[in-house]
Formats: sequence, structure tokens, C-alpha cells
Amino acid sequence: MVERQEQAAPDAMMTRIGQTVMLHHGGDREEARDRFLKLWDEIGEDGDPFHRCTLAHYMADTQDDPVDELAWDLRALSAADELTDERVARHHEGLAVRGFYPSLHLNLAADYAKLGRPEAARSHLALARGTLGALADDGYGDGIRAALARLEARLDEESPSTGGQWPGPPRQRP
Repeated sequence: MVERQEQAAPDAMMTRIGQTVMLHHGGDREEARDRFLKLWDEIGEDGDPFHRCTLAHYMADTQDDPVDELAWDLRALSAADELTDERVARHHEGLAVRGFYPSLHLNLAADYAKLGRPEAARSHLALARGTLGALADDGYGDGIRAALARLEARLDEESPSTGGQWPGPPRQRP
């Protein structure tokens, strides 16, 4: 019974991360970035990988410098590699770690494209494409697949007017 109560108890850190995401989506990017940094300090480099993955994934969106965005997306991927399905299911029943990878690799591909590194971008696009089977045929899955196709098309264009850099797709979330 105690175990069931613990599983049903809200995850305070995820609530705080979610509140900060809402702040960012409301337009206060700088405040969101500051709050994410404070939360990151609380979680720590060795904290719960689910918290680290989620926070780093959203923190990347608040970055002004593409190099910083890449660093946060790499942190998210690293934390995802430490996750278990059991841990993510405690947050949301039916959620599986494999469903995170299409978005994580897509975001990394977009980061590398912004940095003018098309081969690294293509490498992550291939990794994203290889994990698409984990996504449902729903709005979220369709959005990831469409963003992947758009970025592939941009990379294939090799437009000289952009200096080999592409803006990439809108970020998609696991």
C-alpha cells in the first residue's frame, strides 16, 4: 500500500520543471533559463536521470547560443541513456524511454545543422529515423516525423545563401 501511495504522489521536481516550461512558453525566456539553472543545481549532475533528461531537454530551448543549446541537448541524451522504463512509468504509465530518442536525436541534428555541421546533423537524423518505430501514429509522432523530413530536406538543399547553416525544425518534445 505504501508503494502505491508513493507512485501516486506527485513528483515535485517535475511539477517545478513543468511550471518553468510554462513560463518559457509564456515568453519569459531569460527567467525560465534562470529557474532551470537553479533546478539543475538542485538535481545535480548525478541526480535522477528522468529529471536531468527533462530539464536539459527544455533548457536547450532557452539558450541564445547554438553551442550552449547543443551542450544541453547532449546532457538530455546522456541522461536518457541512464533511464529505465520503470522510472519513466512512475511519471506516466505507458511512457517508455525508447519514445524519447526520436525527439532527442532530432534536436541534436537541428543543433548541428545550426552550427554548420551537416554530417553530424545527418548522423543524428539517421539515429532519429531508426527510432521512429517507438512513436505512435498520433499528433506527436506525426510532428516528429514531419520535423525530421523538413530538416532532411533542408540539409539536402545545401543552399549557398545560408552559408551551409540551416535553422532546423521547431523543437519537438518527448
